[in-house]
Amino acid sequence: MTTIAEINDVSTPRPVTRVITGQPTTEGGGVNLTRVLGQPALSELDPFLLLDEFRSDDSADYLAGFPEHPHRGFETVTYMLAGRMRHGDNHGHSGVIGPGGVQWMTAGRGIVHSEMPEQDEGLMWGFQLWVNLPAADKMGEPGYQEYAADAIPQVDLPDGGQVRVIAGHYGDAVGPVAAAATAPVYLDVRLNADDTFTTAVPAGHNAMLYVYDGAVDVAGQSLTRGQLGQLGQAAGSEDGVAFTAGDEGGRVLLIAGAPLNEPVARYGPFVMNHAHEIRQAALDFQAGRF
Repeated sequence: MTTIAEINDVSTPRPVTRVITGQPTTEGGGVNLTRVLGQPALSELDPFLLLDEFRSDDSADYLAGFPEHPHRGFETVTYMLAGRMRHGDNHGHSGVIGPGGVQWMTAGRGIVHSEMPEQDEGLMWGFQLWVNLPAADKMGEPGYQEYAADAIPQVDLPDGGQVRVIAGHYGDAVGPVAAAATAPVYLDVRLNADDTFTTAVPAGHNAMLYVYDGAVDVAGQSLTRGQLGQLGQAAGSEDGVAFTAGDEGGRVLLIAGAPLNEPVARYGPFVMNHAHEIRQAALDFQAGRF
């Protein structure tokens, strides 16, 4: 396995090819959030379909939650920084995640679930990522994984920052979540002022950085809170990511995955490969076959 010394040796870091600013939107029962990926400026980054951030200490922004709704054909990943969220679905899965916890749900052929706040005041802060499934797995069995904060490995950096490993690995730390088709990397990187972070990224993976606090510099491109940087492929043999925090530090999600290179047909909560499959998903849901 790659060591920390080796992952710090990235001779050709990936450049930022596009900067996207999150857009305010409302979802679920009336939750105010910021849509980063899955908006007109960047509709998807194969295999990722959506990235939302929800952050508010006003309960009016989140209390309505996400009542029961269906999904088919992809996976949802919820990562909490503050607050508590309860998951329940029609396949018997249920659980609550608090600060630092992760829920990874595979919709497969169909699932009806809800995500509701377990609090009526205080800060609610987290992210939801949608990860596409390959055509061969879209009609597979639904699944659910839940990990409390202490199940997410954390690596302390030499200058005082931390890396939490949700999926993929950093040095010898391996995230608990794995998805064979997309081999995802999901790191939460927290840097002190002026510190630099580097890591290898699998060749061919599509990758992005989302700055959720502070600011970072990526190969001369500044990214500030609420901005996503789409990363290009490296020109050399050492493929990786490098960025340096600003004067007030930086907190960043680094997300990468193997592209599926398949057609995408999506409508609301359904993501398939062709329009006729979307129509069938709607019929199956209406007939109670999820």
